[in-house]
Amino acid sequence: MANPNLFATSALYGKTAGMAVTTSTTAIVTNAASSGKIYKVNSLIISNVDGTNTADVTVSVYKNTTQYRIANTIPVPADASLVVISRDNQVYLEESDSIRISASANSDLQAVCSWEEVN
Repeated sequence: MANPNLFATSALYGKTAGMAVTTSTTAIVTNAASSGKIYKVNSLIISNVDGTNTADVTVSVYKNTTQYRIANTIPVPADASLVVISRDNQVYLEESDSIRISASANSDLQAVCSWEEVN
């Protein structure tokens, strides 16, 4: 498993992904096996787009297939946002790692994640 030296990088790419969060646990960012890269996740924001109902969110880091929750059934009020990852608590994803999200209700939550892909 590669783990690039952060002081000797050959390339650094900024990436952003967004998704509608459902009741099925789904990856918003995945560092593929044998990628030769490390991902520095800078932010993950969950927004409740439902104007009436609160919805719960669970966010996990998967190290290969082992789940580690970083937010577990946290309520996100209607028309509000939750910052799960920020510059104060960044996360690194090595090869085969991912960040996956699920919600208590379909179509209530959206997620936006930004990260740096380090070669």
